[in-house]
Parts: sequence; structure tokens; C-alpha cells
Amino acid sequence: MPTLPQRVVPRAVADPDVRLSYAVDASVTRTASPTDFEVVRARDVDDVVAVLEHAQATRTPVVPQGARTSRAGGARASEGCIVLNVEALDAIHDVDELEGYAVVGPGVVNADLKRAAASAGLFYGPDPASWETCTIGGNVATNAGGLCCVKYGVTSDWVKALQVALPGGELMRTGHRTAKGVAGYDLTGLFVGSEGTLGVVTEAVLRLEPAPDAALTALAVFDSLDAAVAGIVALRRDAHRPCLLEIIDRSSVLAIQSFGDFGFPDDCAAVLLVQSDRPGHVAEDVARYAALLASAGAVDVAVADDAQESEALLAGRRVMSTAFEAMGARLAEDVCVPIGRLADFVRGVEAIAERRSVLIPVSGHAGDGNLHPSIVHDPSDADSVDRAWQAFGDVMELGLSVGGTITGEHGVGSVKLPWLGLELGPAELARQRRLKAVFDPLEIMNPGKVFAVEA
Repeated sequence: MPTLPQRVVPRAVADPDVRLSYAVDASVTRTASPTDFEVVRARDVDDVVAVLEHAQATRTPVVPQGARTSRAGGARASEGCIVLNVEALDAIHDVDELEGYAVVGPGVVNADLKRAAASAGLFYGPDPASWETCTIGGNVATNAGGLCCVKYGVTSDWVKALQVALPGGELMRTGHRTAKGVAGYDLTGLFVGSEGTLGVVTEAVLRLEPAPDAALTALAVFDSLDAAVAGIVALRRDAHRPCLLEIIDRSSVLAIQSFGDFGFPDDCAAVLLVQSDRPGHVAEDVARYAALLASAGAVDVAVADDAQESEALLAGRRVMSTAFEAMGARLAEDVCVPIGRLADFVRGVEAIAERRSVLIPVSGHAGDGNLHPSIVHDPSDADSVDRAWQAFGDVMELGLSVGGTITGEHGVGSVKLPWLGLELGPAELARQRRLKAVFDPLEIMNPGKVFAVEA
């Protein structure tokens, strides 16, 4: 087992079964879990500093970790590492109503920050599907997005400044708390999305905005993908963009309806869900969205009159992940493509599913082209697992072929590592490796994530 500095020995997890639970995250990988690693549950910034000082001196790998909701294998332990869990750094230090920001620890749960902001009449935009469990540190590490990205963007759009512990234990600050500031390079932007490969976020200053109105929902059913995409394009071009715009394809609808009756027709090509939260104009916007969707070719449109009806229309979307998991294990993809190529991408995934003899429901954030194909397979059947991973690679390549990217919000982690070079090319991959070496010259930070470990 790796040695630990004396200060953090009381923070180490002694029980082997509990320790093993920290070896994995929410991803499905073909890599065996390590057996030789330590887990330190930091209680304050000094614990984080002590671990990183020790790790640099002993060349011990460190895997930063929060709530372990990563779908890309970014928080999985590696052999001989120290897993540095920062969930306990969960204080909301300040909510400044005048300046419009919150200062929080990396262990603050996304939903708790939203509630704290709401109590001050403010709003924090990023809303990953795991918002009730995922932490701000992980959101920053992966540049997480969510259902409302079409209007509110991703985590990087809300991060003003960071405190980061670097390998060796040095604490650095990036960014600013003022409304503007362009002194020096944008190192905040560099750390957001770096997946723990440069350092450990120990504090974040996050932008807050005035709270919007309670959202209302419209649901539209389409009998063709092209018509659904036409509806998405019409909503994107609207002067007042929706705060949520989700697509659920035919396979996803069938999976949801197999799980429970949520009112979706079994024979549709796609369902769109759209919301507005624009202050003073919610009902007006949703009615206009419904008309646009009908003009684009929707065969049925339902519009909520109140919050209860809105939740009823969203119920099928909310159980989707559970419905997929009820069918078997799944590889959760995260491909972002141009809006105009959504139909091409979904049809391409259908062809891959047929060719590889696997089920691949496609759903996701239609408003920004970030789709989540879920490759369902039988984990006890080696052939099923092989076909699922072959399909995974096919979907990666399909996304790139239509002008997309291999990850929109989950990160590269370890799961997508083999395809990063395919997107970036050798020169850019080498340049990014050199940039990592500026902050992590010994390559101890989250090895095997984003970049392959060089022999």
C-alpha cells in the first residue's frame, strides 16, 4: 500500500470493503479494479495540501475524487495511488447578493448550491442529471453541463475564480471576483475541465444570476426525425431561447414505456420536451414553442398549465436512466454534434445498433446537440460486452464524422482515452501533454485519465 503523511493517517479508510467502494465511479469499464491503493477522506484544505506534498516527494499517484458520479471513468482509482476524496469540504462560505457570486468548497452538492442561491433570490445554472448527488468539484473537473445548457451554458460559464492545490502542495488562485478582469492568462478556464490532471480544486467562486420564474413544459411527438430536428432548429432560432430542450428517440421511448406507462406513443420517431422560465413570459413562451413545434410537423403537442402538469410531462424523462438500467448494463455515451446533423447522427446510431446487434437508445440535450446514446448489454455475456464496446467505438467515430466531439460534458476520463488522439491529432495531443507537465512534471495527477500513461 502507498505510504501516507502522518497528518492524514486518521483520515485514511482502514476497512478494506469500504476502501474498495472508492475504487470505482459510475462508469462501466473493462479495467479491473486496483487492489493496492489508499483512500484519504480530506476534512480541510490542509489535508489536501499534506497529501499533495507527500505525493510529490514520493512520486505517488493521486486520484482526486468527489461523489464518484463520473460516467467516463475519471474518478476511478489506479494501482498504487492515493485516492483523495474531498466530499467533506462541503461548506458554502459565502453568497454575495450584491456582487452575484457564491464561494464554495469542492464537496458542495450541486443541488445544495442551487437551494442556497434560491434562498437569496439568485440562481446557479449548471444542472447535471445527477444534480442531487454530484459535487461542484467534480462539475468543475469535467466542465459539467446538464438539461438547461441550451440557455445557461456549462460550468465554465459560471466559474469566476478557483483555489487549486498543485502537486507538491502549493496553493494557487486563478480568476477574479469582480465583474470583469483580464489580467494574465485565463488559468481558470484551463483548470475547468482538466479532470484532476493538473491539481485539486479546493474552492470555487461561482457566478449567480437573478432567479428566473418557475418553468412550464411542452411535450411534442414526431413521426419523423427530420421533423423533430426542424422543430429543434425553429426553437433555437426563436428570439427567446428555451431553458430546456430535450430529445427522446424511438428506442428510448420504448424503454421508458416498458418500465412504466408515461403516456408516450409506441410508434413515434421522437419526442421533444421544451421549457421556458423567462420572467413574466413563461406561459406566452411555451404557447409559442408549441405552435412552432406543430408547424415543424409534430403530430401531437401537450402544454402544461401549471407546475404539477409540467412535472407530469417530464416524468418519462426523469425515469429514463432507471429504465435503461432495468434492461441491463449500459455504456453511457456523451457525443456533441452540430444541431443540423442530429438526425444524421441518430440514424447512424440506429445503423450501428443493427450492425453490432445491440440496443442503443438515444436521448439528450437537443438544444445544444449533446446526445447520450446508451449502449445496453449483458455484462455476464462476453460476446455481448465485446459487441457493446465495438459499438462504443463506432459511435465515437460517427460523432467525429458529422463534425462533433467525443465528449460534451462527461469528460474523457479513462473510458474515452483511446479516442482523444483521433479528435485532437498528434500535434495537439503532444502540445496538451506539455501543458500538463508545466503543472504536473512528475505526472502524478490522475494518471491514465485524459492522456495515456507513457511507458
